[in-house]
Order: sequence, then structure tokens, then C-alpha cells
Amino acid sequence: MLGTDRRTPAGSASGANAPAALLDAAAAATVRRRAGLRPARAAERPRPAPEDPRPQLPPAAVRRLTMLLTDRSGASGGGRRGAAPDLLELLPQWLAAANAHGFAAPPPALPALLDAARGRTDLRPAALRLAGPRGLWLARFNPDWRFALRSAPGGDTSLPGPGTTERVLRLWQEGLFAERVTLLSSLRSREPAVARALLATTWATERAEDRLMFLDSLRTRLGPDDEPFLEQSLADRSRNVRATAAELLSALPGSALAQRMAVRAGACVAVDHMRDAPMLTVEAPHECDAGMERDGVVAKAPAGRGERSWWLGQLVEAAPLGTWSRRLGGRTPQQIVALPVGDDWQSELHAAWCRAAVRQRDAEWAQALLGEPSAAEAGGPGAVSLAERAKLLGTLAAAERAEWVAGFIETHGLPDAFQLLGVCAVPWAPPLGRAVVDALNIARDAGSYPWSFSGVMGLAERCLDPLEASHLDALLAVPDEPEDASPGAGGYWSEAFQRLVTTLRLRAAMLAELNPAAQP
Repeated sequence: MLGTDRRTPAGSASGANAPAALLDAAAAATVRRRAGLRPARAAERPRPAPEDPRPQLPPAAVRRLTMLLTDRSGASGGGRRGAAPDLLELLPQWLAAANAHGFAAPPPALPALLDAARGRTDLRPAALRLAGPRGLWLARFNPDWRFALRSAPGGDTSLPGPGTTERVLRLWQEGLFAERVTLLSSLRSREPAVARALLATTWATERAEDRLMFLDSLRTRLGPDDEPFLEQSLADRSRNVRATAAELLSALPGSALAQRMAVRAGACVAVDHMRDAPMLTVEAPHECDAGMERDGVVAKAPAGRGERSWWLGQLVEAAPLGTWSRRLGGRTPQQIVALPVGDDWQSELHAAWCRAAVRQRDAEWAQALLGEPSAAEAGGPGAVSLAERAKLLGTLAAAERAEWVAGFIETHGLPDAFQLLGVCAVPWAPPLGRAVVDALNIARDAGSYPWSFSGVMGLAERCLDPLEASHLDALLAVPDEPEDASPGAGGYWSEAFQRLVTTLRLRAAMLAELNPAAQP
């Protein structure tokens, strides 16, 4: 506005009103710029959204989904206060149940559903499955939802179906990296040989980091037919690619690499019969030769690890577990694990067997290494940590897993059980659910510090069978606090059990709303 008193702006009044007139003109120009639209050629009308043949949600389930997507009052985590359920934590279970029944998402809920999936990557697979083809159609109109087009079959990649060889090749050769990963993973799940052949066509020209990602897709439906390709990859110029190829080959007990590792590992472990009782003796490798390195053994040990123990662990974890019975006098896995190990090699040897059992999905060895849940030591006879035990439990059937963890809780309580509970199938089997509730009740009666169990309480809200709610009414009263109890502990426990019961009843109502047989 400087100078308006000396020179009147074009189209404005002169004199003292000139500054205000200039501002008015600027305001009008701003509105015109924001609201105006330059003439342009008419864009092609968007194609209508595709039909979704799946059945629609029952009205009660639609209302429930809307509530779960719009509620933001809950604070995630088991340490929160109040008796109200955390609806954000119930959304994953609702999505899983709705998908299990084969329902389609109601169109008005698609924007909120895509927003929720954008904010939480753990929701994306289930949310995009429920959103279906209409969700992908809608995602093309909003850049914030581009993740849906990259991660879901039928998005931007428009993954070709079986038999469309030309489209597959074009997408593989010309697509973006994320599109190629999605294509390879999809092909691998339905036609493993086709996916492997497709990968071989460009393998030599791929970047090392891309080769590593593509090679990792072979974990899906890994089988003996993959051995030649993986054996060839042992000579790759990337150390990470070589290591991944060796790991995959060691998961195939019949592979040539697994047999080579069996010979090497067998030369390091033997039974000493010269003592009063049999004992395992260990003679770790004295060098890491070129053949070992080619088969995936990393020569340089991490800081704080001895080289020989480092090499031994890699050999043992890659050797087929079935060879140890023949090597060690026909003993069963339980008998082998029970043998004492000389010269303080037990922890290293058993830890390597743990990794082998997880890699080879060997339930018999996993049971032997887990030992009895009532054993005095929480770490078990073979696992070096609770994390190892959790991985071993993953190789067992769901019922065996739940029974073992229930026995562990009865002996060791809840403080050491949190990692183990995370690998149990949901909803928890009745013996496991009762063991958790009993342990929480014991902790409450003992006046334990309540916040120490907030994580387990949060798990119980999501994982207990909803039918258990009717058995928990006796826990809702505020208990008498022992003299040495934490201040206010009784009120917290009552509040936490109230929230648990309320959440279980809400989960039961959610499942009933989604059950077509329960609808009037």
C-alpha cells in the first residue's frame, strides 16, 4: 500500500480511501483465484466402481464397525485406567471375524476404513480384504491411500491371473520395485515354479538389495525343486544373498548343503563312553575354510564371541536334526538333550539346536528342547532365553502350545510368561485362560504392584475366550489390601477386572452380530 497517497492504483478510488480500496481489490482477486476454474477439456468420466459379490454386513455389524472406526477415546496399552474397553484394540479382531464370514465392507465406511489402514500397518491386510474391489477403486482418487494400490492384488499392479504370461512378463520387466515384489509373492503362493522361473530371467541384472528381497519370497512354499536355484545363489557376489540362500537350503533336510553341514557338524560332536555316564564332547572347528564360507558360514565372529563357538553354532543350526539320532547312537531327541555336555559347551550346542528346530519346523526336537513346563529353571534345558522358547513353541500345534504355556504359568507365574503368551492362538484355550486368570487373581490377593501386570491384562482382554466373562464376576469387588500392598492396588485390580469383563462381553456381542446364523 506504500505510495497510494501519491499514486492511485488502477481501478481504485483516490484519496484517503485508496489503501482500503486496494485491500478490497486484493481480497476479491484472492477469492476469484481460489474459486475460479480455467476452462479445460472435459475429463473422461471415471468408470463406476466394480460390483462386490460378497454379502453385505448385518445392520448391527455395520453400526459396530462405524463405532470402532470413529472412536478415538481409548488409549492403547494394558496400563490405562478406567473400565471402558479399548475399541481401537478390538478393531483387528472385528476385521478378522468379518473376513472369516466373507462379508463386504459397507460403501459409506470405506473412507474411514482406508484411513485406519493408513495409520496402522498391522490393519492393512485385513482392512484391504474387507474393502475389496470397491476399496481399491476408491483408493485411486486419494494420494493418501496409495498404499492400498501397492500392497493389494488388483491395485495399481492389477496382478495378472494364471495363464496371462505376456502381462506377467511385462509387469515383471517394467513395473516398480514394490509392484514386482507383490507380483512375485502372489505368483509364489499359487505357482512356485513359475515364480522361480520368472525370477531367474532377470536375476543376473538385479541389484544386490533387490536380489535379497526377491530371494526371500522363496520361503513361501519352499521345496526340493528350489534347490538348484538356491545352490547357484551360494556363489552370489552379495554376502547377504549367499547367507539367505544357505539358510533356505538348510531348511531343506534333503539338500546337498544340509548334508554337507551334517558331515561338518557331526565331526564336532560325539558321545564319550569312557566316563561313568555317557557325555557329549565337542570339538569346535579350528578354521573356517572356503567351503564353509560358500555354504553360508560367516567367518568373522561378532564382538564378544569366540570364533570357534561362532563357527560351531552355524554348522549345528544348519545340519538336519534327523542326522543326530544316527550320529549319537540311535538316541531320541529327548535323550540327546538330556546328555551332559563337557567343557561348558552345553549352552552353545543347545542354542544351535533350538535355531535348527525353529528353522526346520521340527516339533519333536522343539518339545525336547522346551522340556517340561514345570521345570525349576524358567529358561528350560535347551533354550537360552524365553525368546528362544517362544520360537520353539511356534513349531507346536495350537493345543500343545496352550497346554505347555498353561503349565509354565502355574509353575513360574506371569512375569516370565508374557513372550510365551504372544505365540498362543486366539482365543486362548480354556486351560490357558484359566491359568492366566488364576495367576492374576493370586497376584491381586498378594497385593502385588498392579502396573507390573498391565501388559498381561491387555493381552487377556484381546485373547481370552469371551465365554469366560461369566466366570469372572467374583473378581470385580474391591479386595481388602494387605498392609504391604501398593497404595490403591485394590481399586486398580477391581477396575482392571471390570474392564476385562466388559471387553469380553463386547467381543461376544461383536461375534454374535457377525454370525449370520444368529441373525433374526
